[in-house]
Amino acid sequence: MQTKLKNSGGRIANVIIIPLVTLVFLSVVGIFFLMHWSARISDESAEQSQLQLISGALQLVSDDLARQQSGVATWDAAFHITNAPNLDQEWVFDNMTHWLYANHGFTKSAVVGKDYAVKALFAHDHNNGWLTPDLLSRLTPAIAKVRARYIISFRKLPSGLFSYEPSQWNQRYSIYETGVVSVKGEPHLFSVAAIARQIQSVTPLRTPPTVVVSLAPLRGEKMSEIMHMTRLDGFILAQKQTDRDGIGQLKLRGPTGGPVGVIAWQVDQPGTQMLNRINPFLGMAAFMITAVVIAVAIFTRHMTRRLSKSEAQAVHTSRHDALSGLPNRAHFHRLLTDMLQDSNSRGMETAVVYIDLDHFKDINDTLGHSAGDMVIVAVAKRLTHVLSDNGIVARISGDEFAMVIPNSKSDEWLEYILDQIQDEISQPIKIGARELHASLSIGAAVAPRDGIDPDELLRKADIALYDAKANGRNRRSFFEANMEHHVQSKDKLSRELRMALKNDELSLAYQPQSDTAAQRIVSVEALARWTKEDGTVVSPAQFIPVAEETGLINELGLWVLNKACAKAHDWPDVVMSVNVSPNQFKHPRFVEKVMAILATNNLAPQRLEIEVTESVFAGRNDTVLKSLRRLKNLGIKVALDDFGSGYSSLSYLRRFPFDTLKVDRDFLSDMDGNPEAEAIIVSIIQLGKALGMTIVAEGIETIEQIRFLQAHGCHRMQGYFISQPLNEADLAQFLEDFKKEHGGDFGREFAFKMRAAEV
Repeated sequence: MQTKLKNSGGRIANVIIIPLVTLVFLSVVGIFFLMHWSARISDESAEQSQLQLISGALQLVSDDLARQQSGVATWDAAFHITNAPNLDQEWVFDNMTHWLYANHGFTKSAVVGKDYAVKALFAHDHNNGWLTPDLLSRLTPAIAKVRARYIISFRKLPSGLFSYEPSQWNQRYSIYETGVVSVKGEPHLFSVAAIARQIQSVTPLRTPPTVVVSLAPLRGEKMSEIMHMTRLDGFILAQKQTDRDGIGQLKLRGPTGGPVGVIAWQVDQPGTQMLNRINPFLGMAAFMITAVVIAVAIFTRHMTRRLSKSEAQAVHTSRHDALSGLPNRAHFHRLLTDMLQDSNSRGMETAVVYIDLDHFKDINDTLGHSAGDMVIVAVAKRLTHVLSDNGIVARISGDEFAMVIPNSKSDEWLEYILDQIQDEISQPIKIGARELHASLSIGAAVAPRDGIDPDELLRKADIALYDAKANGRNRRSFFEANMEHHVQSKDKLSRELRMALKNDELSLAYQPQSDTAAQRIVSVEALARWTKEDGTVVSPAQFIPVAEETGLINELGLWVLNKACAKAHDWPDVVMSVNVSPNQFKHPRFVEKVMAILATNNLAPQRLEIEVTESVFAGRNDTVLKSLRRLKNLGIKVALDDFGSGYSSLSYLRRFPFDTLKVDRDFLSDMDGNPEAEAIIVSIIQLGKALGMTIVAEGIETIEQIRFLQAHGCHRMQGYFISQPLNEADLAQFLEDFKKEHGGDFGREFAFKMRAAEV
């Protein structure tokens, strides 16, 4: 039975293998011949293309010679002198033959008369015997063509006279013939041109022209020009043709059709090159056909073993990160669950640690993702090296890692381990020739102190990690109960803020801004306010950062902008100022939304002022500047708020023409007789004026501050001394009272009073 199965298996193998081997063999042979045939066709095509390229380059060089020669050929003076009975040899030498040599490199020139008589000769080596009768006879066909074209270019007039009219577009146009001729066995390029008038002339007879013949050696500069044009290598100028593989040849023939020489070059053979690359693979294919028979014979015996190995590898791949080789998130969760059960049964503490690489995105953005991958691999190796053998390291996501540190003896011991981790990671990471310095933010939760459920521990470690990142990065945090309370409070506040926006429960307060002389209120700044239904007032310092972090700032900012623009009609004499968050500029259609709000509320753009801080430029400079310029082009005023509190103010004052510069309130609060603070304020005022900006001082709280600002020409003031932020009704009353009480110049009497108002 076993023998029957073996024979049956052999017959099945023969039925499959023999046709397969035959088919593959025939396919390889067919491909081999097809590739050789294609290579030969490709080589021939490449050689023909290169031949045409060289021929074209040779013709371009020849035409260029003719254009150079036309400077003396199409010239009234040359026409009259060369056709005179007595040729002025000295003039011809100075202005024609030697001039062509000195300016264009024609080493030989001759003037041939109407009867083919040589009237003047020139050679740079003073050997005037170069124009032999044989050479002249070889040049005669070219001279004859030029003479014929010159004669037929005359136009017969009704009077019977003949008119010669040069080309309208180029007075230096010449009738010429170019080619190649051998002079004493050396190929030369020649140009024959008719010596003609520059202007239209009328003559009773059409007579053959005197021609100028100029030659330049092909070898040397002209050959270099052809090589440069064609970008081909291995140029050789030879007298005879030699047949060699890989050598292309352009046969040069003179005007009479006789051979002059050969331009040879190293032919690019793409087909042969391709064949040389493929031949080894074809040989390998033939070898593989033989190997297939042997491989199939042992395939069955090893099938079970290979399937088992593949299954184990698939399981490993499904549980581990492909880049770092560490356990992935799902496998880490299983390992953590098992380790917690073991630690709980033995009464040991286990630390769950979340790790995040600081500013990892900067590495990907500046050096590329391949460098980022190398950093991930290096960090994974170092984490594994520091951790004990019974610990676990896993890669959770892009730049996040997780660790389990069993048998945690104390917080001090755990801090020592985490210090070792940070010290190890802080060592330079070598990426090619560059050294990178990485840092970690670490959050840790300890079981059973912070819980025994894996998901709960992971969540608390993540909260601790967030705390470490929020407090400056490159540090560690252990989970504390107040962290969770903070997270929950922030989550609750974000949900309540979302509902408040949805139900239109927010309101606006407006803080007036006066000119320095207090003659009028020029602007009001719209400020978001939130009072819950139960009367609880939520400070902007609480809900604005939450809105920034959760993305609600876009919706909140547009709500404030729309509300402020709608109310601006109630106070037609003042500009409405609205703060815009840096995150709002990240929205691709922010400018369009501003335009839509202005259109909906029928508000002129000149009535709106947008306030931005220096932080708006961080990371998106070009995008932000483009949006700001679009807003400014619409007529909207743009103010730089809190000037001097950042690090790049002067740079952006230069790059973007702000309308308004608002001096940060910290400078005024520090003033109070402080000469350094006063000097800074004066410098800011002078800088803003020099750049043509309106200067606004924020945080005015004392009459002394007003006196100081008036003395140094500050344009506007804003602060509690003028007025606190007011609601709509109080603002209307404030504006009315201001006009009645302070329509004059309060700057002399300083009769300002603190304005009490709702916040």
